[in-house]
This record gives sequence, C-alpha cells and structure tokens, in this order.
Amino acid sequence: MASKGAEWVAGYIAAWESNDPEQIGALFTDDAVYRTAPDAEPRRGREAIVAGWLEDLDDPGTWSFDWTILDEHDDFVVVQGRTEYPAEKDYLNLWIIRLADDGRATEYTEWYMPRPHGD
Repeated sequence: MASKGAEWVAGYIAAWESNDPEQIGALFTDDAVYRTAPDAEPRRGREAIVAGWLEDLDDPGTWSFDWTILDEHDDFVVVQGRTEYPAEKDYLNLWIIRLADDGRATEYTEWYMPRPHGD
C-alpha cells in the first residue's frame, strides 16, 4: 500500500497533467496554504490555490517530473524532484507538504533551483 505522501504526490501529478480544477482542489483543505517559493506570498484557501494554479499552468506534455520521498512522518512529507521541460529548462525541486488526516494538504511549500538544460 502506498504511503499517504506518495498518494498525494501521485494526485498532484495527475492534477498537473490535467489542469482540472476539481482534481487540483481535491488535493487541498479549504484553508490550505500554498507557497510557490518559501518567500512568495502564499495562496490561501482552496479557491485561491486553484485560481493561481490555472493562471500559471503548464500545458500537458510539455514537462516530465521524477520524484522520491526523502522523509515522511505522520502529517509531514518531504519530496525531492526534478522537473524537465524538454523545450526550454530543467529544475531541481524540494517540496514540504503537511497533510490532514484525510490525506489532503494543509500546507505546501516548494523550493526550486534551475539546472542547465539536459544535465
């Protein structure tokens, strides 16, 4: 059986692939906080998270994402990933996620670092 964190990341990737507002919203609690960087102004609440996602979406088929869970304890998950945009850029990612008992995120923060394309 997959961990709660692995299930959440799989759901995130499915929402990223579809950009479906219902799939995106299903990942987060009503009062969730979503940070696109540690010092970014957070998106607060499911509606703001969905709206922000749709304003800044990646088109399906324009990226790939490989990931692993570095640490998971109760409601706390740390994910390391690499996002590749074959046409333009690559990033190393670190996600910190806090999950509610029902598996939805109450808090999400992303760190990312650009990498030379194709390295």
